[in-house]
Amino acid sequence: MTATAAEQNHLSPTSHPQRWLILGVICLAQLTVLLDNTVLNVAIPSLTRELDASTADVQWMINAYSLVQSGLLLTAGSSADRYGRKKMLITGLALFGIGSLVAGLAQSSAQLIAARAGMGIGGALLMTTTLAVVVQIFDDTERVKAIGVWSTVSSLGFAVGPLIGGVMLDHFWWGAIFLINIPVAVIGLVAVARLVPESRSSTGERPDLLGALLSTIGMAAVVYAIISGPGHGWASGQVMLTAFIGVAVLTGFVRWELHIPYPMLDMHFFRNQRFIGAVAGAILVAFGMGGSLFLLTQQLQFVLGHGPLEAGLRTAPLAVSVIVLNLTGLGARLVPKLGTPVTIAAGMGLLAAGLAAIALLGRDGYGGMLLGLVVMGAGIALAMPAMANAIMSAIPPEKAGVGAGVNGTLAECGNGLGVAVLGAVLNSRFAALVPTAVGAASLPAALAAASGEGERRRITDAFASGLETSQLAGAAAVLAGGLLAAVLLRRAERGESARADPAAAAA
Repeated sequence: MTATAAEQNHLSPTSHPQRWLILGVICLAQLTVLLDNTVLNVAIPSLTRELDASTADVQWMINAYSLVQSGLLLTAGSSADRYGRKKMLITGLALFGIGSLVAGLAQSSAQLIAARAGMGIGGALLMTTTLAVVVQIFDDTERVKAIGVWSTVSSLGFAVGPLIGGVMLDHFWWGAIFLINIPVAVIGLVAVARLVPESRSSTGERPDLLGALLSTIGMAAVVYAIISGPGHGWASGQVMLTAFIGVAVLTGFVRWELHIPYPMLDMHFFRNQRFIGAVAGAILVAFGMGGSLFLLTQQLQFVLGHGPLEAGLRTAPLAVSVIVLNLTGLGARLVPKLGTPVTIAAGMGLLAAGLAAIALLGRDGYGGMLLGLVVMGAGIALAMPAMANAIMSAIPPEKAGVGAGVNGTLAECGNGLGVAVLGAVLNSRFAALVPTAVGAASLPAALAAASGEGERRRITDAFASGLETSQLAGAAAVLAGGLLAAVLLRRAERGESARADPAAAAA
C-alpha cells in the first residue's frame, strides 16, 4: 500500500543524527504536560478537605488547565511554524515550570485555578511543538515508529497521572504534585537548548490572536454551563445565558476563521473526510479517557474507601496495557493489515467495552474494574496512534505546527468536556436520587450532614449509581464516535482510490 499524497508531503529527506535522543527529550516534556491533565484526580479528596473546595471548584481546577490549552494550541502551533519550534519549546518549558511553582504554593481554590490556567499556556506551547519536531527529524522509514512512541507517551500521560499523584500524596502534601514538574522543566530546558534543531516554515503566518481569544471564551462558557447545570438547574437563566454566550462566541470563531487570510484553523480542512473522521475519533477517545479517570478515582476513594496511593495503583493496569501493546508494535502492524478505519473502530469499541465493564462489574469490587482497565488500555493503544497519523496526513507539511495543534486541541477539548459532561451526569443522577443532598458542595459534605448511618449508606449508594450512569454514558459516546470515525475514514479512502484510479473505481 502506497502513502497518500498528503502523507508523502510530510516525508523529510534525511533523519537527524541524534533523532532518538531528541525524541526522548521531547517525550519527557510531553509526558509532564499530559500528566497534569489527570494527576489532580487522586487529589480530589485532599483538595476538598484542605482547600475547602466544592465539586465545581475541583472541576475547574482540572478544566482550567485543559481549556486554556485547547484555546491556545492552534495559535501556539502557528507561532511555532513562523517563529521557530525550538523557541516555542524553550518558552513553553519556562512558563510551565513557573506555573507549577505557583500552583504548588497556592493557598486557596482560586489561586490554584489561576495557576493551572497559567500552566495551560506553557503546556500549549509545548504540545504543539513535540509532534511537529518528530515529523521534522525522522524520515519516512522511521517516522511511523517514532509517532508510535510519541503516541505511547501521550496515552501514558493520561493514564499514569493518578498513579504518580497517589505516590506523591502518600508521602507529601498535595502541592508536591506540581513542584515535581520543576526539575523536569529545568532538565528539559538544558536538553532542548543543546540538542533540538531549530525549524520553521518560510511561509509561516502570523498568529490569529482573536481566534484564540474567541475559542477560549467560547469553550469556557460552554463547559461552565455544563458544570453549573446540575446545581443551578438546566433551565435557569444563568446556565442558559452562559450556554448561549458560549455557542454564540464559538459560532463567531468559525465565521472569523472562514473570512481571514491567516486562520488559526483552516475550516476547509473539514471538507476532508479523513480529517473529520480522525477528529471525531480523537475527541471522543480523549472524552472517554478524561471523564472515566475523573470518575474512576472518585469511585475508588469515595465509594470503595481506598487512599490516594491505593487508588493510583489500581488505575495502573490501564497504563501498563497501553505501554505493552504500543511498544510491541501491535497497532503499527495491524494498521496495514486491517486499515485505519477498522483499527480505529476496533480500538474505540474496546475502549467503550472497558468503560461499560467498569460501570457494570466494578461497583462492588476491583476484579471487574481490573478487566475494564485492561480492555480500555488495549483500545487506546490501537486507536490513538492511528488517529494521530490520520490527522497529520490531512494537514499540509508547512502547517506541521498547526497540525500538531489540531491534534492536541482535540485531546484537550475531549478531556475537558469528558470531565465536565460526565461530571454533570454524575451530579444530576446523584441529585435525583438524594434530593436532600443537593445543597451539599461535595460527597464528603453530604455525608457529614447525614443524620445517621442509614442515610450515609443511602447517599453513598446514590453516588455509586451516579458513577455507573456516567460511565455508561461515556461508553456510549465513545462507541458512537468509533463507528462515525470508521465510516468517514472508509469513505475518504474510497474517494482517494477513485481519484487515483478512475478506471478501477468505475469497474
